[in-house]
Amino acid sequence: MRQIAPRDVTMLTTLTRFYLLVLLLVGMARGENAESAHPWEHGDLTVETGLLWQVGTGTPLSYRFVQTQASWRSGEVFGKSLSDGSRLLLRHRITMIGSWVQQGPESHYVAFAGSPSIEWWNEEGTWALVGGSGGGFGLLDSQGVRGGQGQDFTLNWFARGGFEYITERGIRWNTSIMFQHMSNGGQTDPNPGIDAVGVMVGYTWDF
Repeated sequence: MRQIAPRDVTMLTTLTRFYLLVLLLVGMARGENAESAHPWEHGDLTVETGLLWQVGTGTPLSYRFVQTQASWRSGEVFGKSLSDGSRLLLRHRITMIGSWVQQGPESHYVAFAGSPSIEWWNEEGTWALVGGSGGGFGLLDSQGVRGGQGQDFTLNWFARGGFEYITERGIRWNTSIMFQHMSNGGQTDPNPGIDAVGVMVGYTWDF
């Protein structure tokens, strides 16, 4: 198993400080009026973390990512109430991704991605099935290793589906299964790319 290098520790420290700052700012900015609204009527911020394993055959290397995401969602863009009182809707979602490459020649990946968030909420607005697909771009520290990524600039594409639940005290938890593809769009030859899948868990704050 790969040892944790000093640069890995530095990257983890930087990511930890960033997300602690995000949590602090969210706590300061949270509005009291959000408590009484339906969860889809206003924006929110979600912080998630999880583990992704390589599943594709594009590279002979065995990658594993410890990934953290900070995602902003808008209020409802459009939606429809169904006959049973539930609601199907769509929201905008923008995500900052920070990954520690726990197994692989690179050490970290930092990226942005955008996608719609497609959601089905129950009548009471206490839980939802959520999903979406989108993509973006980012940077990693390519090492010139055979089977590794050919350059620092990397495109990403993902698909996700999961479950969101709001407790009686208003605490919002979520869990999802995520597929992620990373490659450079053929800008280098070879261009192995990475396909990975894993489980994410997170917490959401309303604005």
